Amino acid sequence: MKSWSLAARIVSGVLGAVTLSLLALSLAIAGFTRYEITERLDNSLQEVSERLQATIAAQPHGPGGTVAWVPDVGPRTLAYQVVDQSGHVVLRSQNAPVQPFVPDIRTGFANTPRFRVYVAAPTATAYRVLVGEPTLHRRGATWRATAIAILPILVSLPVIWWLVRLIVRRALRPLDRLQDEMHARGSGNLQPIGSLDLPVELIPIQHAVNTLLSRLETALSTERAFAASAAHELRNPLGALLAQVQMLGRMVPAGSEAARRVDIITGRARRLGRTVEKLLQFSRASSGVAFRRNRFDLLTVVHVLVDDLGQNPHSSQRIIMTPAGASHIFVHGDMDATGIMLRNLLENALLHGGHDTPVRVAVLPDGGIDITNDCAALPPGILARLTNPFVRGGSGTHGNGLGLAIASNIAAQMDVTLRLRSPLAGSDRGFGACVTFPDPDIARSSDGS
Repeated sequence: MKSWSLAARIVSGVLGAVTLSLLALSLAIAGFTRYEITERLDNSLQEVSERLQATIAAQPHGPGGTVAWVPDVGPRTLAYQVVDQSGHVVLRSQNAPVQPFVPDIRTGFANTPRFRVYVAAPTATAYRVLVGEPTLHRRGATWRATAIAILPILVSLPVIWWLVRLIVRRALRPLDRLQDEMHARGSGNLQPIGSLDLPVELIPIQHAVNTLLSRLETALSTERAFAASAAHELRNPLGALLAQVQMLGRMVPAGSEAARRVDIITGRARRLGRTVEKLLQFSRASSGVAFRRNRFDLLTVVHVLVDDLGQNPHSSQRIIMTPAGASHIFVHGDMDATGIMLRNLLENALLHGGHDTPVRVAVLPDGGIDITNDCAALPPGILARLTNPFVRGGSGTHGNGLGLAIASNIAAQMDVTLRLRSPLAGSDRGFGACVTFPDPDIARSSDGS
């Protein structure tokens, strides 16, 4: 599904509506301005024509000459003509044509290609006055008035765009704060969202999220309590059963059929105990045990696990650790969950590795922990499914197929990158598991060892 931004949609919608409204308003203003300017210019033209007609009528004699030279006459200056009864021009301004503006001299307005003409109503005199306004002047005046009316509206569009963006972003700040709080809960914090001074539209969302967080916290607490109770209730009977079987083994003659069966029961009981332990770990991992975020030293956890598993009396395998000069690696996560994850990776390497080749634990320059062991290379299909529950690599060992599933589940909850590979680089054998925490704080030892 394509993602979209609420802020962008609101801004674009509001700006679209405002822009279309302003454009419609600009067209209306332009039409009204054009109408008003035309009307005022026509009124002025009519007034000048009628005054000239009155002036001509007041003269005792007819006009003399044919051209009246007026100073500072330009292409935008009004032009006039005085026409006798026969239609001949007896007097005109120097910017008026020689022939009458219009052949049919009737009172009122008339248009020519170059002039807007008004013919004054006749009086007692035998002469008619025609006054023409150059079309160039009228067109320029109309365009200037229209531009003065609509240009401020068009210029204001960027300002309106900026104001709309500012107002929308300010209005959506509570939503951003709510989003940040919800995102923080997604990284492990299940505390209810406190007061954020939200608008009434967002308060039901906050209440719903807090209700969901409360239910999730209750479910996780119940799951953790169940895992702890189940571990206690299952470990004790299994431990007692194993102790009784071992005592029984001491009571039967060595090498007898009964002793052989006792050994089988002892092995099965131990295997059942390991399976129960893994199932409990898997249940804890699935319940969200790794959602907590605390700062701890990852290298200390690795040292403790290496010392514990490397001294297992039931195994002849060794673990060789290479710190690569790192003295501390501080990361954020749950230390107990990290211990479970790394222990499962180390146990998987010890279980499936060759008895003659040690398991190697290397600290990478980026703070990652790389665990490798020797074994036959795994097919890509099996390697891709190893993190699924109860999937085994087919090495013939008595694994339960849960170790890597537990490690993968915990890594996903802590935003840790778990990378599995087989074979190892530069070889046709081996298996490797590398875990990398986000933003580790690495401290180097002074001697670099």
